[in-house]
Amino acid sequence: MAAPFKKTSARHLQPRVDVKVTPDTLYWKNLDVPVTKKEYGAITDIDFCPTAPHYFAVTNSTRVQVYSPTSLQIHKTISRFKEVAYSGSFRSDGKLLVAGGDEGSVRLFDVDSKSLLRLFKGHSGAIHVTKFLTDKTRIFSGSDDNSVSVWDIPSESQLLSYREHQDYVRCGIASASSTDLILTGSYDHTVKLFDTRINDSVMTFQHGHPVESVLMFPNGGICLSAGGNYIKVWDLLQGGRLLSTLCHHHKTVTSLAFCNNFTRILSGSVDRHIKIFDISTYKVVHTLDLPGTVLSAAVSPDDDILVVGMAEGLLSIQKRKTPKEPTSKNKQTSRYNATGKTYQPQKTDFIVHHKRKEQLERYDKYFKKFEFTKALDAAMKKGVSMPSPEVTVRVLQELMKKGAIKAALACRSDLSVGYIIQFIKRNISKPSFQPVLLDVADLLLDLYAEQVGQSPVMDCQLTELRETVEQEVNYMTELSEVMGMLDTVFASAAMKTSTPSSETVPVMTPSAVAQAADI
Repeated sequence: MAAPFKKTSARHLQPRVDVKVTPDTLYWKNLDVPVTKKEYGAITDIDFCPTAPHYFAVTNSTRVQVYSPTSLQIHKTISRFKEVAYSGSFRSDGKLLVAGGDEGSVRLFDVDSKSLLRLFKGHSGAIHVTKFLTDKTRIFSGSDDNSVSVWDIPSESQLLSYREHQDYVRCGIASASSTDLILTGSYDHTVKLFDTRINDSVMTFQHGHPVESVLMFPNGGICLSAGGNYIKVWDLLQGGRLLSTLCHHHKTVTSLAFCNNFTRILSGSVDRHIKIFDISTYKVVHTLDLPGTVLSAAVSPDDDILVVGMAEGLLSIQKRKTPKEPTSKNKQTSRYNATGKTYQPQKTDFIVHHKRKEQLERYDKYFKKFEFTKALDAAMKKGVSMPSPEVTVRVLQELMKKGAIKAALACRSDLSVGYIIQFIKRNISKPSFQPVLLDVADLLLDLYAEQVGQSPVMDCQLTELRETVEQEVNYMTELSEVMGMLDTVFASAAMKTSTPSSETVPVMTPSAVAQAADI
């Protein structure tokens, strides 16, 4: 006799004793699942608008894209650049945006209308640094021609030009406590503090490595520089004394940012890690892992969104989870009220019919949350489990209509891409699905062309898809030939039908044939 079924009990492993759960660990683990987007090129700069609702500018390739913090989708695109753009930065009121580029000119834009307001020319090299000064009427820029320039917005003229750096100027920041202090970092291993009231630098620090990023506290007393795999902390009030040296990354540190109301420092590195430091002890309190080489990172002023840009063109966006409201246990329902369980309805009772809330499918719920990748995954699962693929194709059409099909297909594993290719191969022979599935197949080839030849699973799936398409083309060719032959048969049949039956066809005698041959 077979033994009765016994439910498998899940064994809960005890947590490791040596792992400490700190408030910082809980704080950063409260971030939601990252939304990853594929951009056109390396994402070199990310800047949040200081005013609510805190839009953020993402600089990559020849454009600056402004994203919405609520939908996490592109809100505006500024593409008035002929070459690669750098350092798209908001003014403190969020109305203007400035950016540099390989063209050697500084461009000032109106954020609402995206129109070009000012064009500052004077640098002879690519401009990697453009920031507003605190007075809102001046801009400073750092260029590959080793110079730092200060520009006046109303007159569109150059006010100052510092040429003390001996190599590319690749980072800089304006002091929040003064309208005249500028901190810049260069590949000549130095960090310089400039005062726009004089024509020379007031302080110089030797970082020891090419400086990739600088940061200054709001009170202007302490600054940080990042270069190589070192982060150095300098005391400006004591003439630039070195306070601490942080060496927790394995490769070059590329970005610095404040978070947690200036109580934590965030650093991103080429080693694909982001580390959070406590400013009171300068110790690492948490580490985040990223799927690519980190070039830029920023946290929103309300500490609600973390955005990371990578050299592979990936943009990672993480929102903080919203706290759930506690459910009250004092509700008078049948669960807590015994009367509701034992009451029997009477004939004289007035019955109120409540309409049940419409139950949305999983992909519709993800659409409402703007989580397009998850929506496509849910539709794919439904298309595999059900014999009719209409739902999945309809979801693909909806993603195309919303302009989110590229984001939904990008940054997937080989197995996930294989499922999509398998779905296309299975349904591409249906005429009503062909236009949509062919567009999706073309986009998949564009996104994952670099992985062809590196993934056996993807190569096998693509080979099968090619064979299916070739077979479908052959079917269409044979069908065209058959249609041509049928047209000939139908035409000859129509001619015979139209010819009168009384009409006789002359017949040539053998002698007539011989005479024709002699002629």
